[in-house]
Amino acid sequence: MKIGLIGTGRIGAFHARTLRGVPGVTDLVVADADTARAASLAEALGVRSAASIGEMYADGLDGVVITAATSAHAALIHQALDAGVPVFCEKPVALDVPGTVAVVERARAGSVPVQIGFQRRFDAGYLAAREALRSGELGWLHTLRACTSDRTPPPAAYIPTSGGLFRDCSIHDFDILRWLTGREVVSVFAQGANRGAPFFADGDDVDTCAALLRFDDDTLATVTATRYNGAGHDVRLEVCGSEGARFVGLDDRAPLPSAEAKLSWRRAADPYATFMERFHDAYVAELGVFAEVAAGRAPSPCSPAEALEALYVAEACERSRRTGEPVMVADVRAPSGSAAPRG
Repeated sequence: MKIGLIGTGRIGAFHARTLRGVPGVTDLVVADADTARAASLAEALGVRSAASIGEMYADGLDGVVITAATSAHAALIHQALDAGVPVFCEKPVALDVPGTVAVVERARAGSVPVQIGFQRRFDAGYLAAREALRSGELGWLHTLRACTSDRTPPPAAYIPTSGGLFRDCSIHDFDILRWLTGREVVSVFAQGANRGAPFFADGDDVDTCAALLRFDDDTLATVTATRYNGAGHDVRLEVCGSEGARFVGLDDRAPLPSAEAKLSWRRAADPYATFMERFHDAYVAELGVFAEVAAGRAPSPCSPAEALEALYVAEACERSRRTGEPVMVADVRAPSGSAAPRG
């Protein structure tokens, strides 16, 4: 199986290394607008680079992985669909609702599979929490608490094309909450703040945010995110029910220095520093599944339509942050957009 990869930055290089070990992937070719960077990665990995994306498709592909800048995602997905090539694209599908809806409608109208990269769906902890909840072991759900906290902020140049903290970062929490519960978010109330570098405010973004979500069964969830978590990269979820609970992300490398004098668990000696460390195994599993999707042996585990639902929640949070008022998710939904099947 020949797989192409578009975008050879940090996450692209990580995915390229992963793809070399995915069963069934026998040939990997990489491309980037920065051809020198693509050539350097190809040489380091012992794979091929293409001088352009067009050249890569002309050579024939069984699947393509898109890890370019967020602002290029939608156009690159359309290009892959034009070529009839199964596509994996990192989230989000596009920076806005209209661009995402256009991809959703295009994908639905054809038969070429599209998989969007929400890697938490493949993390062992989230999978176990979902099973515990859906089996009835936790009783009825009353509260969810999710956090995504980066240890250090991204480069200033990243912010103008990121889509903002809710769309770029918290969208992972919005997707996983919907996937885990099988419920829809109906309303949000969100706030944001800037106490870090001025380039966040200069880019009309925030470096820290918090949102209160209400689901269609009256379950409540809090979602927080920050670009400045000095203790380490911290991604966790608390799933609290009437009969029990599950806590995702409490492994030996969780950056949770306790203020208590006595502890019954070991403090992390080497806390996670990046999302790639925290979700390494999930990324590997995710690309392994994409190889099965590209080969026609499995359906897409995360369609553009599902990604659109998470984007609606992010859009509602961004509107709430700006207005200071609660927002109904239905008010940001595209008139022609229809809900994706619940996971």
